[in-house]
Amino acid sequence: MLTEIKEAKGTAVETRSGRLSNYRWTICSLLFFSTTVNYLDRQVLSLTWKDFLVPEFHWTDSNYGTITALFSIFYAASMLVAGRFIDWMDTKKGFLWAIGIWSVGACLHAFCGIGTAGILTGKWWVGFDGAKTAIQTVDNTAMIISASVGLFIFARFVLALGEAGNFPAAIKATAEYFPKKDRALATSIFNAGATVGALAAPISIPFIAKAWGWEMAFVLIGALGFLWMGFWVFLYKKPELNPRVNNAELAHIQQDFYAQDRLPVLAMGTEPKMSFVNCFKYRQTWAFAFGKFATDGVWWFFLFWTPAYLKDIYKMDSTESALPLFVLYLLTLLSIIGGWLPSYFVARKGMNPYESRMKAMLIFAFFPLLTLLAQPLGQYSYWFPVLIIGIAGAAHQSWSANIFSTVGDMFPRNAIATVTGIGGMAGGVGSYLINKGSGVLFEYADKTKMQFLGFEGKEAGYFIIFSICAVAYLIGWAVMKALVPTYKPIAVA
Repeated sequence: MLTEIKEAKGTAVETRSGRLSNYRWTICSLLFFSTTVNYLDRQVLSLTWKDFLVPEFHWTDSNYGTITALFSIFYAASMLVAGRFIDWMDTKKGFLWAIGIWSVGACLHAFCGIGTAGILTGKWWVGFDGAKTAIQTVDNTAMIISASVGLFIFARFVLALGEAGNFPAAIKATAEYFPKKDRALATSIFNAGATVGALAAPISIPFIAKAWGWEMAFVLIGALGFLWMGFWVFLYKKPELNPRVNNAELAHIQQDFYAQDRLPVLAMGTEPKMSFVNCFKYRQTWAFAFGKFATDGVWWFFLFWTPAYLKDIYKMDSTESALPLFVLYLLTLLSIIGGWLPSYFVARKGMNPYESRMKAMLIFAFFPLLTLLAQPLGQYSYWFPVLIIGIAGAAHQSWSANIFSTVGDMFPRNAIATVTGIGGMAGGVGSYLINKGSGVLFEYADKTKMQFLGFEGKEAGYFIIFSICAVAYLIGWAVMKALVPTYKPIAVA
């Protein structure tokens, strides 16, 4: 059997020679851009709802909180399926399905106004402007809210179903193209696409919405995914079958196998597979899942609620908040350090990959504590919370790059997408709780003029959520360390 594998592998790569090629970074670039599009599509709603959707559909904070919370739970459930789907379909086809579905979902949002008009007035073929006029003739605000919220929830469901495939597929592709020692760096680079997407969103989406209508913001941003699919079809192949990857680079990619005196046989389908149910038998799965549950909601809160925070507390509209949001997300690009630091610990301190990642994650877990000061210092200038949230966001993305990489450290490659999906589901549940809770809390705090530690109304509500965000990472790290105190890779017999 091993002889046959050697012959097959030799046939696939016999024409490749020369110095180490660097095609793995082309793949990393594709993953970076898919993640950028992923986060751009998520951000359109958060950057348009206060200024464009509230006047048309009369939403409250609670309505928006429900939409974002259900997106999180849809995303969570879809992650559970998406990871297994990616492992079943394999990376190339699975990724195409994922981004195709979420791009359709992103564009669907644009037609929710037409759908609302059709449901309430029977006028379906009216166009975007005609839908606005038709909705204005409806006197029942509750019906407008109910119909529009229901349609946006459906669009978010389709978006979540597809977006759930991005990270399982990207982590799987990273494991296929990078050795363990380089995966945190590669992950931090493609994960920086989330930052770039969030960075590009406030300087593009509000201005598109203002110039051509909020509907076109969803359509134009959603169409970017279809463009990416064309590049993926022509550029992605397994490294052992890719003529652009020479022997030297292939040996570099598969060095973890050679280090164990084994052949890189995964592409030949000879490694035993781990069943979905068996994934839950390992502490490593539960450690990853809890780390995601405790911390994913923090990032999603920053992503979905920061534009509303600047509107509610500092009375900025979506174009006025563009510069602060740009600066905020620019700071999160510091997360590239998150990929470099574990490599430093491996090279200079002799740590194993898991130990180095956990040490780096502990360091990053302390930075979100600064969010305890966001609201108090915000009384002097809105730039204080903007800068603090930016630093906390960079810490999250650094944490995220490393927690994703722990899956590749400990699980066989044919289970990576599945376990990533399980963790994503847990993160989605945590995100549901914080988004739904935030919407209810902010509305309650505003109506009752609630007081908390010297703050009143919505300011008190934001201070409470900021406090939860501050300690989430240390709690997540402590539980992960308790479950998996030392490096324990899993071998499937």
